Amino acid sequence: MTGTFAAVFVALYAAHQVADHWIQTQHQADHKGRAGWIGQWNCAKHVVTYGATQLVALALLAAVTGWQPALAPMVLGMAVNLASHYIADRRTPLFRLALATGSAVFWKLGTPRADRDDNPSLGTGAYALDQSWHIGWLFVAALIISV
Repeated sequence: MTGTFAAVFVALYAAHQVADHWIQTQHQADHKGRAGWIGQWNCAKHVVTYGATQLVALALLAAVTGWQPALAPMVLGMAVNLASHYIADRRTPLFRLALATGSAVFWKLGTPRADRDDNPSLGTGAYALDQSWHIGWLFVAALIISV
């Protein structure tokens, strides 16, 4: 199981990077955190393509290694993975968690300041908290899937 867990985690993590940064459209990225149905719809579209990308990675892993995943753990692991991704990408729940854990100052690190010509980048605290949340849940999903 140790080798399976490691392989599943790496596949999920690699696919996460591709799905979050290459597959996700700019429109989805810009709107998935908006209030109401527009935000919910764009976040759902992103999570569907995110999950599809990860399933392709897992299918490739199975094809190359001969790994035969069990259906129930795969479904449960992917459900945990996708639900946690949706929650984080709606932005408000993760920001509230940052507030509750004392990470609100870090969350705002690197964001453009009012009336400044700051350049927003991937180097923000919000991005770091978002990615660490995703990776933590990928770990949990990999544990479930590799049973």
